[in-house]
Amino acid sequence: MDSKNIIGSLLSLKTDIPFSDKIEDPVVINSKGSLNLIFNEELDLETVSDGIKLFKITSDNTEIEEDIIVDKIGNSLKAFNLSRSDNSKFTEGEEYKLSINNIRSLGGASLEEDYINYFAIDYSFNLDSDGISDLNNKRSLVVCISDIHLGANDSYSEITKNREALVNFLNQIRASPNIKELVIIGDLIDEWFIPMNLDTFNGKTQRDFVKSVAFNNKPVIDAFNNIIQDNNVKVTYVPGNHDILIDYDDIESIMPGVNQARDVRGLGFYTPEDIPETVIEHGHRYNFYCAPDPSNRHITKTDSILPPGYFFTRMATSSVIQGRPKRDEDLPVVTKNELGMDQYRYFLYWNVWKGLVTDFPVHEELNEKVITTDIDGFTDSYAINDFLPYQETEDDLIKVNLFEGIIENWDERQDINLVPVNIPIEDAVLRGAFASFLDDQSAIQFFNNPVSDKRIVIFGHSHEARIITSLNDKQEKNIYVNSGTWIDKNKCTMTFVVIIPQKSNESAPSYVNLYQYSPSGDIKKLESQAITNIK
Repeated sequence: MDSKNIIGSLLSLKTDIPFSDKIEDPVVINSKGSLNLIFNEELDLETVSDGIKLFKITSDNTEIEEDIIVDKIGNSLKAFNLSRSDNSKFTEGEEYKLSINNIRSLGGASLEEDYINYFAIDYSFNLDSDGISDLNNKRSLVVCISDIHLGANDSYSEITKNREALVNFLNQIRASPNIKELVIIGDLIDEWFIPMNLDTFNGKTQRDFVKSVAFNNKPVIDAFNNIIQDNNVKVTYVPGNHDILIDYDDIESIMPGVNQARDVRGLGFYTPEDIPETVIEHGHRYNFYCAPDPSNRHITKTDSILPPGYFFTRMATSSVIQGRPKRDEDLPVVTKNELGMDQYRYFLYWNVWKGLVTDFPVHEELNEKVITTDIDGFTDSYAINDFLPYQETEDDLIKVNLFEGIIENWDERQDINLVPVNIPIEDAVLRGAFASFLDDQSAIQFFNNPVSDKRIVIFGHSHEARIITSLNDKQEKNIYVNSGTWIDKNKCTMTFVVIIPQKSNESAPSYVNLYQYSPSGDIKKLESQAITNIK
């Protein structure tokens, strides 16, 4: 929100802070000790003292008037400075209302309407050992990170350059007196980003694989375990799609004592203690290509859940390592037929795959059995053609070898995966690969869902950090955050989320802030939002 210019019949006003006229959506500003008010005409001073007021807003929206001083800036009767009478800064973590009415210029002009501006003072967040002074060493902050993608081999793992920075960050979390909980929102262990031709477990077990990842990233796992063992900061792990098969005992084997939030296999919702209106999850539950999928159980003869995104990631990893080579082989042609809606949806599914395979070409032929795995019941070697839809003749049935029935079982799959609000199949197929689709699910599944009480939703998965605010049907503010990622893509993209809950029994909103952490240890605030009436 930009500063507001309130124009009356002749008198107008500008302030040095952004403008919000909604008590439920105060603009968040950094700590400061005064406000500047600039009018377009000289004011009649007799109207100033009664016409300009500042109120603190309590958690039940009660207004408590603050004792303030309004002084001229220099000799001007147009510019004024508003401050507390004791010259103290506005209190961090509090919401205020600036009210200006019944003032006049020397020429008799007045504002066309009362000026009402709601603002909240953000905390001076840091990860220093001294902490945030206004929190008095109280542990109340919840920090969320996601998409770390620890791999077993640095020759193809995604996180390598940022590993040292992550360790430094975790050490600061450990030392901070204000952090109550650290939530890992999925994709901690990467079982997907592996070249096609490599046996995932190298003839061993999943537990061995997890331990090899921990060994390859020992400083990171040690840093997590130091926090867990101190027992000052609760560490919670929520599964993601890249660690969809990593079970409770696997995680416990490398991080003993970590709290795990799970519901259906490969999924987990999480609500931190004392913040019941918050839900945290990786976000792949709503993704057609990444949510647990039972379609292949007739092939694996197990309770397999690997979704098609797994096979795409194996192919994409090889493509990246190979430098995305030019493809000489043409893709098989699939044409739209007139054999029903499900066949049309398979045609849409084919077109998505056509784009993905085109964007991530590999040297190998489409029919080469080059995808080696042996996880989740997939004991054979597979070709790219095995997961691509195909037709034997033009206008014939569109079929698929792997994930047969993936279109028809979408609704059942959502039920199994505890999706609160059903997602239409066409939307899921066509938009599932877009970050905006995941962003939209915060409102669809929670904010606009009449049986949901959630007003803060935090996802990972998309690797695109952002905050989006909205109003629900009750005109209550909601905050959606994507925590981004810790993967280095030749720039600093190490982002994290901090929830600062409302002060107990005090007048204050809750804050949801998005920060960037640089390899040098500097913390930059990307965005801050305040939300009121969170009990």
